[in-house]
Amino acid sequence: MDVSGWAWAATAAFVVALIAFDFFAHVRTPHAPTFSESVKWSVFYVALALAFGVVVGMVWGWDFGTEYYAGYVTEKSLSVDNVFVFLIIITKFAVPREYQQKVLLFGVVIALVLRTVFILLGAAAIEQFSWVFYIFGAFLVYTAVKLATEKHDSEHQPKDEPDGFAVRTLKRILPTTEEYHGDRLSVRIDGKRVFTPMLVVMVAIGSTDVLFALDSIPAIYGLTDEPYIVFTANAFALLGLRQLYFLIGGLLERLVYLSQGLAVILGFIGLKLVFHALHVNELPFINGGEPVEWAPEISTGASLLVILGTLTVATVASLIKTRNDSRSVSSSEG
Repeated sequence: MDVSGWAWAATAAFVVALIAFDFFAHVRTPHAPTFSESVKWSVFYVALALAFGVVVGMVWGWDFGTEYYAGYVTEKSLSVDNVFVFLIIITKFAVPREYQQKVLLFGVVIALVLRTVFILLGAAAIEQFSWVFYIFGAFLVYTAVKLATEKHDSEHQPKDEPDGFAVRTLKRILPTTEEYHGDRLSVRIDGKRVFTPMLVVMVAIGSTDVLFALDSIPAIYGLTDEPYIVFTANAFALLGLRQLYFLIGGLLERLVYLSQGLAVILGFIGLKLVFHALHVNELPFINGGEPVEWAPEISTGASLLVILGTLTVATVASLIKTRNDSRSVSSSEG
């Protein structure tokens, strides 16, 4: 895939323009978005992402277009887990609803910057060392097992959670206050400049995304080795995250099998990476440093079908279970 410098520059400028539009059109004036507003803009960003896939297919070929769609669907599904953690953080810091959009948008910007760094590091590592695929694959399989066995406790009290390393460091370095002052990041109190919880929660959300990047970047590199596709799939998945938060925040408790579905996806991609590593093997202690011919190569189209199928099954099964649980509770109360 030959992506020129101007194409990279134009894409980056387009992403920055979308962020600026989001800020001036929705975030600059604090307000709690309505459900219809969240639906409208969620549909807009999903449609924009799908349209960009058509552009990729028409310009660089539909093999790359399919890789983009597989990457985007994977990153979008993983971003739902981001929303759950964002909900915990925002609840922990008791962010007023009208200011949550600003927190989320700045969190998305921080996430984009951090993920771009991870993407570049990942691309450099893959170009130099093919055995990196073994590490990526093993890490995703480990993450899948961990994700499948852990549970999101709906009765968990996020305020009882200790601050993360980034937040503790920030509070040690900068003077902070526990009170919000509108959506301002800092205020002057008794002649002294202090920083509000708005800045603290932005740092918390941005630093937390480092952990998500450790999963999502290897996952998408299991579907494509093109940095441009990795970047754009991540960018479009993150750009709609603010709207997704307000749209499905109340539905997360109903997606009881979401973690298991994501675990299947990560496990599948992890195995795909291991198979690919075997197929291009250069490690001397594996098959004498020669490629393992029997290792299957799973096509991007097949990967996309597995990802979509898994998400569909997890969603339908979750909705059936929560509906049956609600009926059981109603019957017992009756």
